[in-house]
Amino acid sequence: MTAGPSDDDVVLAARELYRFYRAGEEETLALRGVSLRVRQGETVAVVGPSGAGKSTLLACLAGLDEPSGGEVRVAGVRISHRPETERSRLRARHVGVLLQSRNLLPHLTVHGNIRLAQHALRGRPAVTADALLEQVGLGRRAGALPRQLSGGELARAGLAVALANSPAVLLADEPTGELDGHTEQLVLRMLRDRAADGCAVLIVTHSTEAVRGADRVITLNDGRAHEEHKGTAHTKEHSHVLH
Repeated sequence: MTAGPSDDDVVLAARELYRFYRAGEEETLALRGVSLRVRQGETVAVVGPSGAGKSTLLACLAGLDEPSGGEVRVAGVRISHRPETERSRLRARHVGVLLQSRNLLPHLTVHGNIRLAQHALRGRPAVTADALLEQVGLGRRAGALPRQLSGGELARAGLAVALANSPAVLLADEPTGELDGHTEQLVLRMLRDRAADGCAVLIVTHSTEAVRGADRVITLNDGRAHEEHKGTAHTKEHSHVLH
C-alpha cells in the first residue's frame, strides 16, 4: 500500500513505544521507540528473529503489558498507562488476542471459553457462541474440553475466543506456529476473512504464507521497527510512524 491510512481509518496506533526490563543491575531494552498504525481492513505481519521484541510489542498493543514509554490507542482510545481493570475493559470491547497456547482455560469447554470472553463485555454479544463455532468449523465440538482437541481444532477454538466480542483489532501471536500446512491455510483464510469484514489484523509470525498474505510487513530487530516494502529487495528504517 503506497498511501498511508487516514486518521478515520486508523484503528490501532502505537507511538514511540519503549519497554525496559531490569534484573538486578542488568537492563534490557526490548522496544526502542516503535511506532506503527494499522487501519480498518488491513493485515500487517510483524516478523523478526527470536528476542527481537515481537511478543513484547504485541503484549503492549493488547494492553497485557505496559510500555515504559510511549502510548497505544485502540479505536481512538488510549489503552496504555491505565489501571489493569480499565485496560481489561477496553481490551474486552475492542481487541481480540490470539495467543499460541494460552487462549483457552483447560477446565472449560470450547463453548464455555467463548461465553466467558463474552461475559467480560457485559452486554449482548453481536454474535452467539454457537454461530462463532460454526464459522470456525467446530459446531460439533462445542462441548469438548481443550485437552480433547487436536492442534488444528485448538487453533480454531482460540480464534473463536479471540473473535467473541467482534473486536475492531485482532492481534495474533504465531497463530500457525505448530500447524500442518492444511490447517495453516485454514486459519490464515479465517484471518483474511476478518480483515475483509473491516477488522484491523496484526500477526506476529515466522510463516512465509502469513507474510505473503499481509498488506504490509514490519520487521523488528533489536527492538527497532523497519517496514519492508513488499515487492522490493530492501527494508527501510522509519523513525516516524509506520503507515
